[in-house]
Amino acid sequence: MNAAENGYSGAEREYIRKHHSHQPADNQCSSILIKRIKAPVHLVWSLVRRFDQPQKYKPFVSRCVVRGNLEIGSLREVDVKSGLPATTSTERLELLDDEEHVLSVRFIGGDHRLKNYSSIISVHPEVIEGRPGTLVIESFVVDVPEGNTNDETCYFVEAVIKCNLKSLADVSERLAVQDRSEPIDRE
Repeated sequence: MNAAENGYSGAEREYIRKHHSHQPADNQCSSILIKRIKAPVHLVWSLVRRFDQPQKYKPFVSRCVVRGNLEIGSLREVDVKSGLPATTSTERLELLDDEEHVLSVRFIGGDHRLKNYSSIISVHPEVIEGRPGTLVIESFVVDVPEGNTNDETCYFVEAVIKCNLKSLADVSERLAVQDRSEPIDRE
């Protein structure tokens, strides 16, 4: 996906180039979603980085159990709430970078149709309405299941991610109100 052709700003293009490089095969779809959150990056990242507790902001996750220590290669077993065409997912932590604020997860099993699913989420500081805010970028690549089109598959995954990002914004912005971040002096 060429970020320059999709109307992204210069900063967005740079973050995408640096952190969101997927190489989809012919039978795969890939997309990039962006969400601006009116909360400082440290609050948003404190939720995103919790590989062991995705249910803190992902509304379709009912339960999560991590095997072993929380490190690259760790596995989590996720139970999915009813309403989605899935019940469980086994996921591996591919990357957790606390300096760059990047998390990558790959689905390696479970009762769902998202085969070879891999996602990258990055969070970046941004000023929104004169206050500390966060730019969140999430990208994915996944196999297109037999019987589905590329568009159908991307639309479904994008809908789930949009819901997760909206929930991340809601939770983060509630925390930010409690935190009372000070306006940034632009002078």
